[in-house]
Amino acid sequence: MNERTRIRLPLRLWAGVAALLLVAPTLVVIPLSLTDKRSFAFPIEGWSLQWYENFFTDPRWLNSLGTSLALACVVGVVATVMGTLAALGLRGLRARLASAAQITMMLPILIPGIVAAIAIFGMYLRWGLNGSPLGIALAHIALAIPFVLIPVTTALRGLDETQIRAAAVLGAGPVARFTQVQLPVLLPGIMTGFIFAFVTSLDEVVVAYFLQSPTVRTLPVQMYSSVTVETDPSIAAASTLLLVLSTLIILIPRLVQVVHERRSAQRLGDAV
Repeated sequence: MNERTRIRLPLRLWAGVAALLLVAPTLVVIPLSLTDKRSFAFPIEGWSLQWYENFFTDPRWLNSLGTSLALACVVGVVATVMGTLAALGLRGLRARLASAAQITMMLPILIPGIVAAIAIFGMYLRWGLNGSPLGIALAHIALAIPFVLIPVTTALRGLDETQIRAAAVLGAGPVARFTQVQLPVLLPGIMTGFIFAFVTSLDEVVVAYFLQSPTVRTLPVQMYSSVTVETDPSIAAASTLLLVLSTLIILIPRLVQVVHERRSAQRLGDAV
């Protein structure tokens, strides 16, 4: 066992223990969703899928799930485009001005959620956007843009300006330079930003709670109402579905990247 392995093994074990301590309380909701009782007693005594059946047959849960997924898709696409353009724009500014502009765009994740929700609610009262899908989408886009800006800005640091200038010298226009030179470098950061924006909208509850209406209610808001107004064990099934969906959205691109890297390494080894 070399020195590097001796250092990495304890770090990996410690990271695994820390991850288990963070994730274990969340995983408890999975067996709770399979109980046959109208309670959240743990460990459970009997197993049943009745709460999943109730979730997929109750219009309130299905409508809120559809609303959340639709909003998350719109927010993910729009926030990714705007965050990418913002990162490219900041790159062309002077250092001090770029820093000030970046800090300003990071305010949505620095300000407490309840403060942002009250401010947005007050503005929407004047604009007539309360209780509308457009209002929630705009608010979620503002909250998600910083989560796109960070990975795209990080990806931009690996961009070689000489390649862009060389492409310009060879006659490539702005669109061609972006799609053929910049986009391949930025794509991992853009995909990461889209995932973060999607999950941010999917899980957000505070702003959506202030902006909800009887016909427009996201899944996290429905879950919150289920806890505060009534004791509906279907919330455990909803929590499990939300947990699995968020985890898959985050892990699948990483798994695809790992498989692609292994195949590339294998092809390189075969060529050598």
